[in-house]
Amino acid sequence: MADFNVVLDPGDYQEGIVNTVVEIPEGSRLKVEWDRKRAAFTLDRVEPAIFAKPCNYGFIPQTLDEDGDELDTLIICPEPLMTGVWLEAKVIGVMKFVDDGEVDDKIVVVPADNRDDGNAINSLEDIPQLVKQLEHHFTHYKDLKKPGSTKVTGWGDAEEAKKVIAECIERYKG
Repeated sequence: MADFNVVLDPGDYQEGIVNTVVEIPEGSRLKVEWDRKRAAFTLDRVEPAIFAKPCNYGFIPQTLDEDGDELDTLIICPEPLMTGVWLEAKVIGVMKFVDDGEVDDKIVVVPADNRDDGNAINSLEDIPQLVKQLEHHFTHYKDLKKPGSTKVTGWGDAEEAKKVIAECIERYKG
C-alpha cells in the first residue's frame, strides 16, 4: 500500500542543502503565496510590471520565520521555475530583511546540482550585481503602495543562513 502521508521536509540544512518550493517564477509580477491551511497556492495580488521578481522566489517547508510565514528563499537559477516545483538547493547566504516592521529574511540558494564548470555560484561574492539588484528590488517593491515599509538590513554568508534556518525550523516545531 502506498504511503500518501509523506511530507517534504526542510532538507539537510546543516550540510548546506535545503528543499525549497517555488512560489513565484523569475520575471513574474504575480504575488503567489503558499496557503498551508488549504495546502494550495493562492494569488495574493498582481504587482506593477516594474516590480517583477528578479529571481525565482520560494520557501523552505516546515519552517516559520518571525513574520509567521514559511522561511522565504531567493532561488538563483539560469531559467524561471514554475510555481509548485520543488528542488534541492545549496545555501549560499541570507538577505536580512524587514517588511512592515517584521523580520522576513530571505535565504539565497542555487540548485544543488550547480556544477563547478567555471560559472558555479558558491557564495554571494560570486553574484555582486545580482545582490545589488535584489537589494534594490526588495527595498522598493512596495514604494507605490506603502513607501519605506521594506528594508534590507544586511547580508550574511551560508553559515549565518544556516542559523536562520535552524531558528525557523525550531519555531515551526513550536
